Amino acid sequence: MAIPEPIDTTGWRVDRTGRALAAGLVVGPAIFVAAWVVGGARTPGYSYIHDAISRTAAAGAPQRHLMTAGFVAYAIGVGAGSLALRRVLPGQAWAAAALSALGTAGVALTPLDTSTAIDRAHGVTATIGYVGLAATPVLAASSLRADGRHRAAAVSIAAGTLIAAALAASILFDDQVGLAQRVGLTTGDLWLAAAGIAIASPPHPRR
Repeated sequence: MAIPEPIDTTGWRVDRTGRALAAGLVVGPAIFVAAWVVGGARTPGYSYIHDAISRTAAAGAPQRHLMTAGFVAYAIGVGAGSLALRRVLPGQAWAAAALSALGTAGVALTPLDTSTAIDRAHGVTATIGYVGLAATPVLAASSLRADGRHRAAAVSIAAGTLIAAALAASILFDDQVGLAQRVGLTTGDLWLAAAGIAIASPPHPRR
């Protein structure tokens, strides 16, 4: 994806602080994915297809602290990265990313199997995080299109649609909630990481 030469509010060139913030879009999701991969592998009887990611962070789960750390890393990284998105993309994509970070922080604070009330709060915060993640690329698409990045805009729309569909599937098909979550969340994580890399990379003249 070519990066325009002029420095303006719709360009991708940012200062050192902006690049540091953008790194959160890569580091946060990467730690989160590593946590659910390792946490699931080390949890006896856990299924990546049938069990929700949050199960590895449930009260009493053997990998609770690892997965909770993954949620926190995502919340901090994407929260910081949302500020980088705000610098380069007009519109509300940054707010949606911040909402995803906030919802994920809520997930970390409401581990499953603690109480009925906390389980309900967990569901609410998880939904908030997921909706924010799905909305981020969709809201970014119009700004990307206006900047002449039509392929990136199309990919963003497709990513947001897939994330939303996966969220719906995780609700409708409870026996495969883990698979649906991983498809949707990984799609969102890849979009965030790609955005972070694009923002943090040194600028190049438009070809």
